[in-house]
This record gives sequence, structure tokens and C-alpha cells, in this order.
Amino acid sequence: MQKDSEINRIAIVGTGVIGASWAACFLAHGLDVIATDPAPGAEAALHKYVESAWPALTKLGLVAGASTSRLTFTTDLKRALKDADLVQENGPERDAFKIKLFADMDASASPETILASSSSGLTMSRIQTECVHPERTVIGHPFTPPHLIPLVEVVGGAKTSPDTIQRALAFYKRMGRHPIHIRKEVKGHVGNRLQAALYREIVYLIEQGVVSVADADAAVHLGPGLRWGLMGPNLLFNLGGGAGGMNHFFEQFTGPMTAWWADLGHPDLSNPQLQERIKKGVLEEVAGRSFEEIAGQRDKLLMGLLQLLADDGADSGPKAEGSAAREPRHE
Repeated sequence: MQKDSEINRIAIVGTGVIGASWAACFLAHGLDVIATDPAPGAEAALHKYVESAWPALTKLGLVAGASTSRLTFTTDLKRALKDADLVQENGPERDAFKIKLFADMDASASPETILASSSSGLTMSRIQTECVHPERTVIGHPFTPPHLIPLVEVVGGAKTSPDTIQRALAFYKRMGRHPIHIRKEVKGHVGNRLQAALYREIVYLIEQGVVSVADADAAVHLGPGLRWGLMGPNLLFNLGGGAGGMNHFFEQFTGPMTAWWADLGHPDLSNPQLQERIKKGVLEEVAGRSFEEIAGQRDKLLMGLLQLLADDGADSGPKAEGSAAREPRHE
């Protein structure tokens, strides 16, 4: 059985924002990457993204031998998968599409090649249904942009082997990510369910006229969101309980929080009027800035936070693990 350390050639299937970001991440860790996408202009867009991400990855530190020259592109799926040790799929989030795509990849790749999907919500049990070798298929769901944000959710399907899950966890960890094993399949995995739960209440509060779109965003990113970038809610609530920790937290807040839960809303996100109100509010927040400007600001702030976490010794993620040493930082 192939070991994680032998995963050195990656195939990227689908080179949109997520696929391109994954490509940059793998290249920064000294791997060979071959990418494929049938969309017109995909190759040029991929190289443009990787080049734009490279300065940030250089600042974080590159594994010895890392180079954008190790990236190749083809429109031929079979050629892309021929010698791949792991495939990172990033196609459209459509059930039937992914089922067929995985069946095609399964027929083209070596039986020991891991087939991983970046799917944000579909289950691998469904995706792997037409695979001859479903035991090597797994969800490896990142958060945008994968080359900066450490979290990767690893989820097996009903026919995924335990060995595949462990190899995937070890591989993503070697890539400087922080992989977590989702032990039971649920729609949306974990991170997206948490986002969806919070956003449901945000939409409800906007719908009810409690808060504007901009103020709802401020209530998150200038309030609890600042703390969430440092520690998770359970650990933060442990601090909220003072010296008594979670014992005191439950004593003090079980009643109020249960009452808040009972009062949470159930807005209809498909309501056209509600959608228009949110879109109008977002455009006011954007204030004429381009997509590139806003994404650049996000990535700059992410870099600063990751650097702070690294300086503090926290598990910030984008650091190489394994035998390959990183080159010195370029400040």
C-alpha cells in the first residue's frame, strides 16, 4: 500500500478559484502538479492565480524545491490522472456531475491513487456509487482560499477504506493544513453547517429589520469573529466561565442560551424581496471596490493573522511538515 510520503504527484481536476488555490498550495510544498479543466481560458487563468498567490506563499515559506515551473496543464483528463498519486477534484457542486466524473476518474487512475473531492456539501457515499474502486475515494473539503486557510475536512463514504482516510489525513497535514476527521456524513460537513447556522440568524435579523446588512457584518467580524480567529467557541466559552471554566459557564448561561435558541428565526432565503435587500446592503458595503481589491484585503489580513498565530506558537496551519525543510522567510 502506498504511503503518504510517496504522494508527490498531484492531479487537479477543475481549476476554478478552489482548484487553482489548491494547485498553489501543493506547488509551495514541492510537489509536481498537473491540472485539467475543459473551460476556455482555464490554463491562463490558472497560471495567473498561482502567480498572484506565490508572493504570500513565499512569505510563509516555501519547501525546498518548490516552484511554479512544476505546474503543467492539459485538457485530457486521462493524461492528467495517468501518473497521479492523489487527485484533488474541484468540479461543479452537482450530484449527477460528480458521480459521473468520479466514475471516469476511477476508470483512468491507478487503483492506489486517492481520489479526493473538494465538495462543500455532497456526501462521498453518493459520489462513489458508480466507482469500481470506491475504497480510495474521500472528501477533502477546504475553505477558500485553500492555500492560506488551514482547515480541511476529511470525510469517508460508506465504501471508503479506513486506510484511505488515514492517508488523506496524513497527506493534508504534510501540506501544512489542519485536517479534521468528520466521523459521520452529514450534508455540508461541519464548517459549512456552522456557517449556515450563523447566516440563517443573520438573514432573519435583517429580514425583521433588527439590523442593517453592514451592521450585521460588523457584529460578526468586529465582535465574536475576532475571537473565533484565535480560538474555537468551546475554548472561548471555557474562558467566559472564568476560573470555573465550563462548569461555571453552564451554570450561568444554560438558561439564557436555551432561551435564545428557542427564539432563533427561520427566514425564507428564497424570498426575492429579502434577497434584494441583502444584495443592496452588500453593494453599499462594497462601495465600488473591485472583487480583486476585496479579495486582496482578505488575504492580506489572513496573512497577518496567520503570522500572529505562528509567532505565538499556535497551530496556524500553513507550515510544512515532514522531511522537506522550508526555505527562510522573505520579508
